[in-house]
Amino acid sequence: MCVIAVYSMKGGVGKSCTAVNLAWNSATKSARRTLVWDIDPQGAASFILNGDRHKKDRARAMISGDIKPTKLIKATGIENIDLLAADVSLRGLDRFFFELNKKKHLGKILGQLKKDYDRIILDCPPGLTETSEQILRNADLVIVPVIPSPLSQRALTDVQRFLDSRRRKHAPLLPVYTMVDRRRNIHNQGLAKHPRWPIIPMSSDIERMTRLKEPVGAFAPRSPAAASYAKIWRGIEKKLSKL
Repeated sequence: MCVIAVYSMKGGVGKSCTAVNLAWNSATKSARRTLVWDIDPQGAASFILNGDRHKKDRARAMISGDIKPTKLIKATGIENIDLLAADVSLRGLDRFFFELNKKKHLGKILGQLKKDYDRIILDCPPGLTETSEQILRNADLVIVPVIPSPLSQRALTDVQRFLDSRRRKHAPLLPVYTMVDRRRNIHNQGLAKHPRWPIIPMSSDIERMTRLKEPVGAFAPRSPAAASYAKIWRGIEKKLSKL
């Protein structure tokens, strides 16, 4: 079992769409038993996967140990993908982790889930917080969506500096350019700085995900966006095989 966190210090960078599409590729292209664990209180990944129909205000209770994960995990209707949905109770998660003062708490929950899944994909809340520290410590790989613009790239630099300053072992970071519009000079300048980073183009198909409540690969399998997510997933599997 491998844990893949999709994380960004900055919101609005396509994080949840990336998590859902990578999960779809994991389940359909690699035939992996895949769990999407939405830890972002905004619940965008849960909404796309119809998790907004699940019972509310229980996500934090599961993390605190009051409810077993198996009570909240639901099938999504997509073969090989289950969902552990987010809800607004996660807004207080940082304080809970701080007060708990157990750095391996999230890892213990993941350990309970590993027997049932090959891949667990975490849709993480934005920001550099107690929650993100737990995630970075327990993930096997961290996908970092980055818009090719100065502010988004600066956020990635801040995360890397923070991790280096802690001098602790953490999961490798894999930056991915998202919302790329090659008509914009500022995006082309950003791409030129890191030409080998994977790219997900700006796409109306990605925007349609929230209306159709489906991953791009399910309704537009031949689109550039679907091809980009598939390529990134192949790279992730290759990287995980070497860990």
